[in-house]
Amino acid sequence: MSASVSAASVRISIAYQNWHRFSRNPTALIGAAIVTIVVLAALLAPWIAPHPDHVGAIVNFRVRHQPPSAQYWFGTDNVGRDIFSRVLFGYRISLLLAAVVLGFAVPVGATLGLLAGYFGGWMEILIMRLTDVALAIPPLVMALAVTAVLTPNLLHAMFAIAALWWTWHTRLIFSITRTLRHQEFVEAARTLGASRFHILFRELLPNCASAILVKVSLDFGFVILIGAALSYLGLGVQPPTPDLGTMVANGADFLPDRWWESLLPGAAILFVALGFNLLGDGLRDLYDVESVR
Repeated sequence: MSASVSAASVRISIAYQNWHRFSRNPTALIGAAIVTIVVLAALLAPWIAPHPDHVGAIVNFRVRHQPPSAQYWFGTDNVGRDIFSRVLFGYRISLLLAAVVLGFAVPVGATLGLLAGYFGGWMEILIMRLTDVALAIPPLVMALAVTAVLTPNLLHAMFAIAALWWTWHTRLIFSITRTLRHQEFVEAARTLGASRFHILFRELLPNCASAILVKVSLDFGFVILIGAALSYLGLGVQPPTPDLGTMVANGADFLPDRWWESLLPGAAILFVALGFNLLGDGLRDLYDVESVR
């Protein structure tokens, strides 16, 4: 009983020390605040959006191209829809895209990195050469190729981005695992008869958790940017579904006179990408992770 209480006390103490260090980093706090605001805005969009019915195929030409005002905070678009309401729902699409892509890329990349780093030999050669080939293809170019061949929609955009995103996590986990595989705690587990599965996922993987967390927080912003770029080019989310990249593209036709239709959705993309990057930098400083870029 006393051992479990002591272990719980140690975990609480470590958590408090981490929070104390994190809270003294103003950049990280700003990033965390931005991410919290965006996530809450996306989750509560149906209740806080001034005009939630404007997310669909609604047309009101009487208020089209209205500049920002007390009634329409971000103005209206070319068919009279409230841009601010559509931005809130657009955050939902962007966060969903990033969550699904990383939900696939992180487990696949981490597993391949663990296998290559721990076993070495022919498995390392096979996995890492495949990773090198995939890394030679820019993710945006691959996404453009896939979505151009398939029907442009959210599902295919997710598939196109995830098809190459696992490579970054594979290389990251491989470099960490190769360093840790000869450490004393791994040798002790092997000596005690622990299975390879136990060593990989109970001994090595927890020691990669901080690097994975930092990488994921940084990747969220980059995936959102690539998703917005696909939508801007017409190869991502299709109208009338509200998407930040699509709104920027539609508003660009009316620049510079009706600047709000393109500039404000673009600022929304900048806001969320900046938040995740600041948060990732803060976490990297917290955990002293130097190899994540």
